[in-house]
Amino acid sequence: MQNVTLNNGVDMPILGFGVYQIPPDQTEQAVTDALAAGYRLLDTAAAYGNEEAVGRAIRAGGIPRDELFVTTKLWVQDAPAEDNTRRALETSLTKLGLDYLDLYLMHQPYGDVYGQWRAMEAANREGLAKAIGVANFYPDRLLDLVLNNEITPAVNQIETHPFFQRTTDHDLMREHGVQHQSWGGFAEGKNNLFTDPVLTGIGKAYDKSAAQVVLRWLIQRGIVTIPKSVRPERMAQNIEVFDFRLTEDEMARIAGLDTGATLFFDHHDPEMVAWLSKRRLEG
Repeated sequence: MQNVTLNNGVDMPILGFGVYQIPPDQTEQAVTDALAAGYRLLDTAAAYGNEEAVGRAIRAGGIPRDELFVTTKLWVQDAPAEDNTRRALETSLTKLGLDYLDLYLMHQPYGDVYGQWRAMEAANREGLAKAIGVANFYPDRLLDLVLNNEITPAVNQIETHPFFQRTTDHDLMREHGVQHQSWGGFAEGKNNLFTDPVLTGIGKAYDKSAAQVVLRWLIQRGIVTIPKSVRPERMAQNIEVFDFRLTEDEMARIAGLDTGATLFFDHHDPEMVAWLSKRRLEG
């Protein structure tokens, strides 16, 4: 497995397994199958409701802890955010059955962002999270956090796929040492991604699927990606992307698919901001 080195020296697999929208009653088996297929980066979140199932699969898998890279995410916290963030982290650790996280991400750029970040910095110093970062931060919010805090986020996990390539975000992250991570790499199949003629045409040259081409494209851009599947055969296919390399021309053809717009939701939309900011997790 190819790794990237985060800004604090922590190594992170460039390809992992995400469990977003996998029901809790299916998550344990999915993670078990993913570990068997060779995945070592697991990505979950408090908001996904399946941390406990991920933890059960980790314990049952018998893989040494230092060979795993486990990420979870903090949901929006009310004041006092520092106290609430610490409790949320401890709850996630308990559900996962872990003593520490490899990466803890602030899931949304809302609430008392600075209070949340100070608590995450403290957790990092204490070794409860080897690295800390953010998700869904647009360049202005990310740069504000970088410039006005002691610890620069190690990762920013954002919607990134062939139809929304985030070139400006990517360049800013590289400038400030923040690792770009993709969520929604397959765009959840929107815009007919799996049958797109550009992606399938490129794949034919390597006997690869459109999905494998997308993963290879992300990896060659240096972007960490976390494809999700509940099918073992698809998990195995998704990890078989290190035996070919796209040419500059092929990368340019994929670049031509960019629409520059989200396919899901806009974090600048006031209605979305209000909905995300008010949502609270039970317990």
